[in-house]
Amino acid sequence: MIAKGMRDANMFDVVRVSERRLIGEIIEIHGDEASIQVYEETSGLAPGEPVVSTGQPMSVELGPGLITSIYDGIQRPLDDIMKISGNNLQRGVEVPSLKRDLEWDFVPSAKAGDEVTGGDIIGSVQETVVVSHKIMIPPGISGKIKEIKAGKFKVTDTVATVETKDGVKNIGLMQTWPVRMGRPYKEKMSPDMPLITGQRVVDCMFPIAKGGVAAVPGPFGSGKTVVQHQLAKWAEADIVVYIGCGERGNEMTDVLNEFPELVDPKTGQSLMKRTVLIANTSDMPVAAREASIYTGITIAEYFRDMGYSVALMADSTSRWAEALREMSGRLEEMPGEEGYPAYLGSRLAQFYERAGSVKTLCSGEREGALSVIGAVSPPGGDISEPVSQATLRIVKVFWGLDSSLAQQRHFPAINWLTSYSLYLDNMEAWFNTNVAEDWTALRTQLMGLLQDEAELQEIVQLVGMDALSAPDRLKLEVARSIREDFLHQNAFDEVDTYTSLEKQHSMMLLITGYYEKAREALAAGVDIQKLIDLPVREQIGRFKYTAPDKVKETYEQVMGQLDKELHDARETKEDF
Repeated sequence: MIAKGMRDANMFDVVRVSERRLIGEIIEIHGDEASIQVYEETSGLAPGEPVVSTGQPMSVELGPGLITSIYDGIQRPLDDIMKISGNNLQRGVEVPSLKRDLEWDFVPSAKAGDEVTGGDIIGSVQETVVVSHKIMIPPGISGKIKEIKAGKFKVTDTVATVETKDGVKNIGLMQTWPVRMGRPYKEKMSPDMPLITGQRVVDCMFPIAKGGVAAVPGPFGSGKTVVQHQLAKWAEADIVVYIGCGERGNEMTDVLNEFPELVDPKTGQSLMKRTVLIANTSDMPVAAREASIYTGITIAEYFRDMGYSVALMADSTSRWAEALREMSGRLEEMPGEEGYPAYLGSRLAQFYERAGSVKTLCSGEREGALSVIGAVSPPGGDISEPVSQATLRIVKVFWGLDSSLAQQRHFPAINWLTSYSLYLDNMEAWFNTNVAEDWTALRTQLMGLLQDEAELQEIVQLVGMDALSAPDRLKLEVARSIREDFLHQNAFDEVDTYTSLEKQHSMMLLITGYYEKAREALAAGVDIQKLIDLPVREQIGRFKYTAPDKVKETYEQVMGQLDKELHDARETKEDF
């Protein structure tokens, strides 16, 4: 919509539209006319209705009460809205983002007389049993603490005063921040430490760095949501921010129902005790989808600034891009490919570049990390479309979900031939030092066997299995073992759902150990069918279901059995 008489307004100011006070944002200004995207249903509005600028950009409230909350795309708490409007979202509902009636127990860690600067922690609030919420000096404020109090406070109360060169500033439990502006930090560091997820195809084959960015594109039904649930549950992150951006209502309902019931393996508590959910479903106003991504990443940056490792799941950026396309069309801008705006790539880059492992803003030394995993939903699974291609130019990790793998019930359905991670070289030293010195060599060997399998399968389809030599048949068998015993992982099995790096290393050693020893036996004249039918291969396949405390013992047992059976096969080769 277009409003006149807005000469004093600024770009991206929040406005209230009509007597109903619908919330909107200025996205274009020509003279005294402003184009406004309204974040609520606009039916029934007529020319001549008043538009009032708040003079403030779209901002989020940051403070105790964020964790466990469920917000819509513009940080309105859905539980509070429901109390006012029932199950149907009414227009013009105004509720504060952080609950004003709750009192929080503030424990100061600074004292009067201390010199402080933006980002310094002056105390903490135990927000949930899992999360200690650090209260920080807002960026841009520095001086000496004049007074600081302990006790129970609401988010609007003042807990400290700071003498600055511009006068005395009141510091409360809450601060606000414009969503389109990244929160400042001292320095962005090189991403050379992995974000351990316990998912074998991710950690071993295509790892993501702490503070890295990844894309999960895939067609409907290929398992994007389960992959993101697994990462939210198991990734080495202190805080999870989950954005449901324009997804179907039933998918978001599943998230809202499942997350409170999921037991956090690290703490034994509900996963919601360290999670912020932003639910912006497909039946909510399209414009609010665009805001939901920025709302989520600003909240994530706030927890990163406390020194936490934060994982942000955006599901899905395709719906966000569709919102951009619709608004660009309304503004009559020149369309780019497939009707998306020409600036789609730069907007995506602005979002993803807010991830990173950083030294946070403070007078001392503190590090935090924000890892972003964005799901992309290309129509029909065609990743040549503009959103997927723009995303691939930005992200460093590509987990390509494959519908044919999903149809074969191979989950996670990440295709090992099309996926990649550009963090591998950076993190090679970390894996070789902290897990095993042969980690990279084993991974390279497994990937080489999988690539050889793809070539051999083409030959098999043309001329049949009998045309292959014995060494090539062995390669096919080992590649099948890699796919079925290593890459396939059951998210719903209590043991297989998470695999430590040490167990992953043992699994790789078993598979490559069988391959190397079987190759030697083959060269010594043992029949290929006898090597394929070794009983120990079933034990190698079942190794992934070994309890964590029995991994070492079972590994040695299976390796011993492998040596024994291969020795027996050599002894009896003259029988064949």
